[in-house]
Amino acid sequence: MEKISGAKIVLETLKYLGVQDIFGYPGGAVIPIYDALYDFEGINHYMARHEQGAVHSADGYARTKRVPGVCLATSGPGATNLVTGIMTAHMDSIPLLVITGQVSTSFLGKDSFQESDILGITSPVTKNNYLVREICELPEILKEAYMLSKHGRPGPVLVDIPKNIQEEKIEYTLFKKLLNEKIGEINKFKPSYKNTHILEFENYFNTSKKPVLVVGGGVLNSGCIKEVREFVSRTKIPVVSTLMGLGIFTKEDKGYLGMIGMHGLIEANRAVDECDLLICIGMRFDDRIIGDKTKFSPNSKKIHIELDRAEVNKNIVVDLPIIGDAKDILEKILLLNLKSNFIYWRDSFRVENVLEKKSLNQIAALNILNEVLDERYIVVTDVGQHQMFTAQHLDIKKPFQFCTSGGAGTMGYGLPAAIGAQVANQDKKVVVIVGDGGFQMNQQELILLAQYNLPVKILIFNNGALGMVKQWQELFNNKRYSSVILDMNPDFVKLGNAHFIEGEKIDNFNNLEKIKDILENDKPYLIDLQMSYEHNVYPIIPAGKSYEHTIGGK
Repeated sequence: MEKISGAKIVLETLKYLGVQDIFGYPGGAVIPIYDALYDFEGINHYMARHEQGAVHSADGYARTKRVPGVCLATSGPGATNLVTGIMTAHMDSIPLLVITGQVSTSFLGKDSFQESDILGITSPVTKNNYLVREICELPEILKEAYMLSKHGRPGPVLVDIPKNIQEEKIEYTLFKKLLNEKIGEINKFKPSYKNTHILEFENYFNTSKKPVLVVGGGVLNSGCIKEVREFVSRTKIPVVSTLMGLGIFTKEDKGYLGMIGMHGLIEANRAVDECDLLICIGMRFDDRIIGDKTKFSPNSKKIHIELDRAEVNKNIVVDLPIIGDAKDILEKILLLNLKSNFIYWRDSFRVENVLEKKSLNQIAALNILNEVLDERYIVVTDVGQHQMFTAQHLDIKKPFQFCTSGGAGTMGYGLPAAIGAQVANQDKKVVVIVGDGGFQMNQQELILLAQYNLPVKILIFNNGALGMVKQWQELFNNKRYSSVILDMNPDFVKLGNAHFIEGEKIDNFNNLEKIKDILENDKPYLIDLQMSYEHNVYPIIPAGKSYEHTIGGK
């Protein structure tokens, strides 16, 4: 009778789940899977040049396509090289299915060559992880892992597969039976709110005079964008966003004040500081938002609509927690008799940024990008000053158009995430904005743009420094610039050329207009934008401080 190997089972199960693209890097403990990939039809494999590149690409794929991203690596250092990307996805609630090879079961626990306890290493930053011990477990574990990654609050799930399990074979008819068996119901995130909580919401809302709504990434994950926008349209409540919630509202939305937090806009942070009711949906009150928790939105009652009960009252104690799916909760809230006589605050809060438009700086470059940006574009960033400038000034047109590492703040994320975003959205134009520091952390992934003909446009905001750390040293360490000035950067244009990518340097304001034509072409391109490290990103609320300690932007 026809038989099928464990390695082929992995691919057939992924195909059954609807997986079309995976990112990976081969090694000894996954040779059987790569052998099965050699002539397998239905799944495209993109070979990264570092395992971290593979997992960040899977992350960018997941964020912009709204399906779990899949990556593959070998055992030992291959698996451990994935950890930063797994943590990045975990912090921002991004669904990933991470598959690692492992030494054969007879070698487990013996410090064998390229053996690592990847389950123990990743357990704090995964929703679950599995070690496959029997070939017949493979279909069920892979199906459960994939479904768990996107269930409730999304996140990464890891499946570790020993090499001998990949090589073993079972009858094909048994595999088909296992493949078609239903997995058990996943009840990790059960709602616990009651109708009384909805009625309490109505009372809090209708008795408030200055309410503010905060939208976070959970709004995107729950698919309740329509309901949130209807709630705002009906009540005319002012809205602010977390970094992960950018794109739910746009600058054209009259009541939208912008991003809050350490580098949030003055008007947005002031609204949160002065409101009497703070309604928070799908956000977790992280330290970059609350600063000094004793002075965060000090005069407000607080309502927290959140799926994950572990996040409720963890950082900020709220007056009314409503635990459950935001879409379901908002549908009920929209049935209430809610007053709608609030005024929009934005005009009285609006503050212009201090950087002038007529010099080559981050805001000037973003203004050029805003002239071109429409729904055809996806913008990815790395981490640092350029990221915060982009979050503040990019005119994001729609949800899922902006892709960045939030909670982890992972330098090196931008380029591989842009690769994943482009693979996932081949009808879109992907632009990645990176700093000269972060770009060098995963610059080896450049070759994928040429190898797979991916027309990603790279804008390097090259200020010759680790800008964010340099800014902190300037403000809080008496300008003692220790190991932050990058006075030996490579020639990035030549680096791009070495990877078969065209590019050019732009070193004056008058040449910025070139960006428009470059963004419209259908090939990868690298632009090295020469900027001064004197341009800091403001406003900034120092770590652990409150709105009253805001520096800059006033």
